[in-house]
Formats: sequence, C-alpha cells, structure tokens
Amino acid sequence: MPQKRKTEASQARRANSILHYPRLDTVMMIEDAIRDAKEYPSKRQLWLSLKRKVMYQTFLVVLDYLEKSNKILLNRGKIIWIWDPEGAKKYLKDGLIVR
Repeated sequence: MPQKRKTEASQARRANSILHYPRLDTVMMIEDAIRDAKEYPSKRQLWLSLKRKVMYQTFLVVLDYLEKSNKILLNRGKIIWIWDPEGAKKYLKDGLIVR
C-alpha cells in the first residue's frame, strides 16, 4: 500500500507541473518506435533512439498515456508493446463487451 500512495503522489505532482503537452505527431512517433522494436530495455534508450528530439518530461507524459491506454507495459524497466488491434477486433466481433 505505501508504494501505491507514493506512485499516486508522484503522478499528482507530475500532473501539476507539466510544462509541455505532446503533440499528436510526437505521440505517434514514440508509438511507432516502440511498436517497430517490440521491446526496449530502458526509457532512456528509447528516448535517445527517437527520430526527433523530445523533452524528457514530454516523453514521460506520452509513456504515461500509452501505459494507461494499455498499448505498452512497463515491466522491470523494459517497455513492451502489447496492443493488438487485430486481436481486439476478433474479440469485439465475437461479442465481447468492453467497459
């Protein structure tokens, strides 16, 4: 439980101190980089591999968004692409109810 409170507090601080929100093309550039590689061993390695320079704070905002939208998984520092639109279409076609 203490870890959860610590995470919530850091997210609240981050939300109050965001200087730059990412543009759509920035979000898509980061998504493409993760999707093409399938996995990155660290946030820093992904950040340095991007085609354009992005402020690190803005980069973290994009990673938070991608994680909350269930497109990536942050596991032991690794960034893993998990979104499968074809699989989602299959389950939605079969009548799966998404809430």
